[in-house]
Amino acid sequence: MMYRTWMKRLMDLIISLILFLICSPLFLFVSIVLSFYYRGSPFFLQPRPGRNGRIFTVIKFRTMNQRQDEEGNLLPDAERLTTMGKFIRKTSLDEIPQLLNVIKGDMSLVGPRPLLVEYLPLYSEEQARRHEVRPGITGWAQVNGRNAISWEQKFRYDVWYVDHLSFALDVKIWLMSVTGVCSREGISQPGHLTMEKFKGNH
Repeated sequence: MMYRTWMKRLMDLIISLILFLICSPLFLFVSIVLSFYYRGSPFFLQPRPGRNGRIFTVIKFRTMNQRQDEEGNLLPDAERLTTMGKFIRKTSLDEIPQLLNVIKGDMSLVGPRPLLVEYLPLYSEEQARRHEVRPGITGWAQVNGRNAISWEQKFRYDVWYVDHLSFALDVKIWLMSVTGVCSREGISQPGHLTMEKFKGNH
């Protein structure tokens, strides 16, 4: 219980500050490269639901361009994902800026991934329990298939994490995450360059 209430947050703050300082040269380098590559801001900002559904702005490195169709609508994700973006995603470099979200307190190092706001009314009561904890940079679903598993399985993993949250489990997830980044497994869903959108329970 102590870990759930305040120790996890304290560890998040200390570790994320240390990691950001260590990664700051890489953070600066990638920011400069992407600024030239996209001819604009290197960051992707988007509202996401956090703990108890509270909306915050997630920050990541951009992996897509802003190409639009004739009507001014953004093209599908798969058509806007750039070669540079694919590399950034495969190496998980796009996640580095989220350390700022952890430092701020919107996110945790480990927890269910923050998804789109539009998904909120689509969750079942059980699936919505994923918002009982802060969302994380990595999580139990990420180390058990990432984007290669179905939405239903992903949510089952998220709720399982909520029910079994502990220091030992967080350490295990971090170690498995490092292995996953090195192996680059589960980055995309079969037949898709990115994860297919969640359309609710059928």
